Amino acid sequence: MATVVVAMSGGVDSSVAAAVLKEQGHDVIGANLRLYSKANAEAYRLSKQCCTLDSMRDAESVCNSIGIPFHALNMEREFGTDVVDYFVGEYLQGRTPNPCVACNAHIKFKHLFNQAMALGADYLATGHYARARHENGRARLLTGVDLDKDQSYALYMLGPRELQHTLLPIGEQTKSETRRLAARYGLVTANKPESQDICFIPDGNYKAFVRRRAPQAVAPGQIKDASGHVLGTHQGLAFYTVGQRKGLGVTAGRPLYVTQIDPRENTVVVGSRDELGTDRLLLQEVSFTHGRPPDEPLRTDVKLRYRGANVPALITPLADGTVQLDLLGPGSVAPGQAVVFYDGEEVLGGGKVA
Repeated sequence: MATVVVAMSGGVDSSVAAAVLKEQGHDVIGANLRLYSKANAEAYRLSKQCCTLDSMRDAESVCNSIGIPFHALNMEREFGTDVVDYFVGEYLQGRTPNPCVACNAHIKFKHLFNQAMALGADYLATGHYARARHENGRARLLTGVDLDKDQSYALYMLGPRELQHTLLPIGEQTKSETRRLAARYGLVTANKPESQDICFIPDGNYKAFVRRRAPQAVAPGQIKDASGHVLGTHQGLAFYTVGQRKGLGVTAGRPLYVTQIDPRENTVVVGSRDELGTDRLLLQEVSFTHGRPPDEPLRTDVKLRYRGANVPALITPLADGTVQLDLLGPGSVAPGQAVVFYDGEEVLGGGKVA
C-alpha cells in the first residue's frame, strides 16, 4: 500500500476521502491548510471563513476517529500572494479571476504537492469530484461520476507528474453516497453544509472586498460605445465583466453587452452581441494533462465556465505556447477566465483567455 497525504479542509468530502483511503489499507496522513485568517466574527459564526479553528478541529477530529496522523500547515503567505493578490490584481487589469482554479494550481498542487513528495509520500489526495485514472503507466483526468458536482474544470492544470501522484477517491461516487459513507464512518462532518462562497470572502460581497484592497478598481468612469461616444457612467471596473448584459445602467434601443474593459482609461466599452467577437479567442498559460499539445488542430469540446455546458470548438496550438480557440457553437467568456478542453469524459487541458 502507498503513503498518501490528504488535503483536509474540515468538510465532508475530504473527510470521506481520507476515510476511504484508510479503509483501503493506505498509510494516510491528514493535512489541514491554514490559508487566510483575517478576523470576521460573523463569518466565524456562520462557519464560512476560510480555515476557521472549527474547521481545523473538525479535520483533526476526523483524523483521530479513523486513526491517522494530523498536521496543520500554515500557507497564509502563499495563499495571500498566489490567490488573494491574484484575485484583486485581475480586476485591476480588467479581467475576471477564478480563485478556485488559482488555489488548486498553486496551493494544493504546487506548494502542498511538493511538500508531500519531499516528505516521501506516494500520492496527494483531495476531496474533489473528479477521477484520476491510473492505467498502463500513465494517468488520465476524468470528470466525476456525479456530473452535478463535477469539479474537473478546476483541475485542468494538472500535468503528467501531478496526475501520476494524485488520488481522487470520491470522484467515483455521488454526493449523497459521500454523505452516507460519512455517516457510516461516524464522522463529525457527515451533516456539515458545504460552502458556496469564495472562501476568503465569506459574506459573498467581493465588490466590498476589492474596494478595501484596491479602491482604484471601483472608481467610477465612462461607459462608451466602440465609436467613443459616452453613453453613461460605470461604478467601477470590478463591477463589470466582458459579455455582461444586465446592470449596465445605459439604454440604446437595442441589447448592449460589455465588449471591452480598459483599465488605463478606466472605461467600459459596450456594443452589440456581434461586437463581442467571442468566436475566436487566444488562450495563454495553457497546459495539457498529457504534458504536450496536440501536433495539429484538434476538434474538441470546451467548457467556458465552472458549471457551463460543453461547447464544440477547434483548438490550434501556436508556436509561442498559446492556443487559438475557435468556438463552433454559442458561448462567451471573459478575459482571465479558464477554458477547459474535453474529449468525452477526459480532461485534455485548458488555458486562460488573454
